[in-house]
Amino acid sequence: MISEILLMLLLLVSHFPCGTLISKCPLNLQKEGGNIFNYYKPGDFLISGIISTSSSFINPYRFFKPPNHSFQSIQSMSFCHVLPFFFATHEINQNPKLLPNITLGYSIYENFFNARITYEVMMDLLSTGQENVPNYSCGRQNNLLAVLEGTDSEFFTSISTMLGIYKIPQINYGVISHIPEQKHHFPFFYRVSPKQEPPHLAIIKLLLHFRWTWIGLAAPDNESGEKFRRTFVPEAVRKGVCVAFSESLPLGPRAGREKDILEYFSDTKVKSIVCYLNFQVTLMLAVLIRDIEKKKILFEEKVWIATALSDLNVRLFYRLVNLQHNHLLLSFSTKSKKRTQYYDFDSHYSATGKFGKAAFLCSYSSPLLSKKVWNRCLEKETWEIPSPDLVGRILSEDGSSISTTIQVVAWVLSAAFSSQMSKRRMPVGDHQTLQKVQPWQLHPFLRNFQIYNFSVNDVYLNEYGIPTADYNIMDWTIFPNKCAARVIIGNVEKEVSSDIEISVDESAIIWPTSFNQKAPFSRCTESCLPGYTKLTREGEPVCCYDCSPCMEGTISVQEDVAQCAKCPDDHFSNEKRDQCVAKIITFLSYKENLGLILAVSALFLSLTTALVLGIFIKYRETPIVKANNRDLTYILLIFLLLSFLTSLLFIGQPKKVTCLLRQTAFSIVFSVAVSSLLAKTIMVVMAFLATKPGSKIRKWLGKSLSNCFIFSCSGVQVGICFIWLGIFPPFPDSDLYSQKGQILLQCNEGSVIMFYSALGYLGFLASICFLVAFLARKLPGGFNEAKWITFSMLIFCSVWVSFVPTYLSTKGKYMVAVQIFSILTSSLGLLGCIFVPKCYIIILRPDMNAKEHLMLKNNE
Repeated sequence: MISEILLMLLLLVSHFPCGTLISKCPLNLQKEGGNIFNYYKPGDFLISGIISTSSSFINPYRFFKPPNHSFQSIQSMSFCHVLPFFFATHEINQNPKLLPNITLGYSIYENFFNARITYEVMMDLLSTGQENVPNYSCGRQNNLLAVLEGTDSEFFTSISTMLGIYKIPQINYGVISHIPEQKHHFPFFYRVSPKQEPPHLAIIKLLLHFRWTWIGLAAPDNESGEKFRRTFVPEAVRKGVCVAFSESLPLGPRAGREKDILEYFSDTKVKSIVCYLNFQVTLMLAVLIRDIEKKKILFEEKVWIATALSDLNVRLFYRLVNLQHNHLLLSFSTKSKKRTQYYDFDSHYSATGKFGKAAFLCSYSSPLLSKKVWNRCLEKETWEIPSPDLVGRILSEDGSSISTTIQVVAWVLSAAFSSQMSKRRMPVGDHQTLQKVQPWQLHPFLRNFQIYNFSVNDVYLNEYGIPTADYNIMDWTIFPNKCAARVIIGNVEKEVSSDIEISVDESAIIWPTSFNQKAPFSRCTESCLPGYTKLTREGEPVCCYDCSPCMEGTISVQEDVAQCAKCPDDHFSNEKRDQCVAKIITFLSYKENLGLILAVSALFLSLTTALVLGIFIKYRETPIVKANNRDLTYILLIFLLLSFLTSLLFIGQPKKVTCLLRQTAFSIVFSVAVSSLLAKTIMVVMAFLATKPGSKIRKWLGKSLSNCFIFSCSGVQVGICFIWLGIFPPFPDSDLYSQKGQILLQCNEGSVIMFYSALGYLGFLASICFLVAFLARKLPGGFNEAKWITFSMLIFCSVWVSFVPTYLSTKGKYMVAVQIFSILTSSLGLLGCIFVPKCYIIILRPDMNAKEHLMLKNNE
C-alpha cells in the first residue's frame, strides 16, 4: 500500500511545471538541524559521497512538540573525508587527457550514523532539481554519476535499495563492515579498497602468539557488532581462546548499562580486549575510560586490539583517551613498506580544519517541502594550492582510499565516453555526448575494470572477485607532545592453502611503562610448566584448567600443552618429564661384575669336571670306577662338562647363532646327562635282579642296554629341539619397556610353549630318575650310587622347580643370570653328590678302592 502511494506521488510530481513549488498547507514546525553539512562543488558530473565521521543522538519524532536534535560532532573529522574529494577532483579536472572539456564535481553528506538522516540525505541526493523532490527536475541539474559511501552495514541496505531504483553505482571506499557479498542481491554495488577488517583468524593467531587466551570483546550494540560477536566467538573458542565477556557498547545514553561495562573492563584477569573499533565505539570507549579514571578504579595494563583498519578511528581513540602509560593499542593496516609512520595529532587536526574552513563557503538552505536545514558548503572558486607536505598531513589512509576510488570512477567515465563516441562517431567536445552517458551505463565498465590496479600495494582479488590484501600489525604509541608513531610489528599473509600466517617481531613493540617491557598475562589460570599437561575443569571454559604431571614415557617441552608427547621407543622421560633421554643398551656382559663372576664360575666348574674326568680315566681299572658302568660315568662327566660350558652361551650380546644354540644346547646336554644317570640307576636295579638264581635279566645287561636308554631318552629331547628350531626358532630381540631407561638385548625364545616343553621333558626325566634312584637306594652292593643319585636328583629338581617362578619374576639380564645360576647349581649338584665321594676314596682312601675291601663289605 505504501509503495503504491509513493508511486502515485512520483507520477504526480513528474507532471509539475518548471517553477517554484508552492505548498497550500505550509509546515509551520520549527526547522530541524543546522549542523548537517553538505559539501558541494558543481560540475558536468557529480560524484556523491556519504560519510560517517560524526556522532549524533537524535530523539524520535514527537507530534506534540517540535523535533529536537542533539548533535555531538567533530568537524575536523568530517574534513578528513571531505578534502580527499577536494584534491582528487581538482587533480582530475587539471588532467586534459583524462576527461577533456568535462568537469567533475562532488556533493558530500554526513549521515551521523543515523538511519533517518541517511534517508533524508538520499532524498536530497536523488532530487535533481532545486527542491527536495525525487524525479522533479527544474533549476539546478544534478547529473549524479556514482555514490561513494563509507557507511556501516546498517545503512548499506538503505542506500543500496534507493540507488537500485535508479541503477546508480554504489561504491564502498573502505569501512569496517559485514556487507553481504552476494552480488545478485546487490548488483550495483562495488568495492574498490580491500575489506576493512582483518580475518578473524588473524586476530586469533595474534592472541595465541602472546598467549592471551582470556580476553574481553567489545562491539557496538547494532547489527554489525552482533554479527561480529556471533562469528568471532565460536572461531576463537575453537582455536583455544576464551571470551571472558562479550560486551555490547550502547551507541546512545542508556541508564544502568555503564556500571556493568565498567565492571567488565576493570577485570584484573582480562588484560587483552578485542574491540570492534569504529567512530561511535571510539566515542563510547572514551566516555567509559574517563569514568573509570575519575572513579579511580584499577584499570591498568590493558591491550586493545582494534579490528578496524581505519587510522582515523585509531587516531581519534588516542586523541580522546590518554593511553600513554597504561595501555597498548594494536591495530591492522593494509600492507605497507614504510615501517614507521609518525603523526602529529594537533598539527593534523589543525591543518585539516584550517584548510577545510578556508576552502568552502557555507550557508544555510532548506528545500520548500522539507523541514531539514542543510548547511550547504560550496567550494570556493579561488583557493591557495597547499604544499605536498600539507596534503600528506591532511590525507589519511582513508583519504587515500577515497582518492583512489574517485580516480577509478574518472577512468570508468572516460572509458564510457570512448565507447559512446566510437558508436556515434561524435566529436569529443560535443555536449550532446554528455547527455548520453547515464549512471547505469557505467556498470559494464565497473564490472570489467581491473580495480586492484588502482589500489594500494599487495592488493589482489580473492576467489569471489573481491579486492583483498595482506596486512601489517601496527603498534601505536603516543609521546607527551601528542605526536604518535605507528610501528609495524608484524605481518598477516594468506597462505596457498587459504590459511592465515602471522609473524610478530616483539622487539619492535614499544611497551607502555606499566608493562615492564613484557607482554601482560591475560589468561584464566597460571601456565602449566613443561612437564605438565592441562587438565580441564569440569563445567568451566577450556581456558580454565589445572596442571597434571605427564605420565611415565611422555614429556611436554612447552607451557600449556593439551597433552603430553610420547617419547620414542628408544628414549625415556626424565624425572621432570620435560626431556626424552636415550635409553642405555644393556645385556649380561662379561665386562660387568655379575657376568664376570658367572663366567669365571662356569670355567672353574668345567675345569673341575675335566679334572674329575681325568682322575676317573687314570683310575679306570680300579673297582670303584668299574663298579658302576665306567662308560656311563664318562658320558655323564663329559656332558656335565658341556653343561658348565653351555652357560657361557648366555653371557654376552645376543647374536643369531647364540640365540639358536642357547636353549637347545642346554636342553640336549642336560637330557643326555640326566638320561645317563637314569641309565646308571636302572642298571643298578637290573644288576641286583640279575644276581637272583634263574634270572633271565642277566642276558640284557651290557653296554647296548645303557646306550639304548641314553639314545631313546635324549632322542625325544633332540626331536623337541629340532621342531623348535624348524618352526619357531629363537632370535635376537630387544625389550624396550621392562626396565626404565634401558633397552634390554635378549633372545626371544620364539615359542614359549616349546621352551617349557623342553624344560618340562627335562623335569620329567629328572623325576623318573629320582623315583628309581630313591627306590634303589638301599639295594645291597658295593659302591651303590643310587642313594647319591637320589640326593643329586633332589637338588636338581629343587633347583629347576624354584627356577620357574624366579625366571618369570625377573627381567632382562637378571632373567639370564637366573638360568645360568640354575645350570651351574644343578650341574654342580650332580658333580658334587655323585663324584666327590668317589674322588675322596680314589685320592685319599685308596685302601677302600680295593677288591678285598669290596668283598669284605659284601660279606658284611
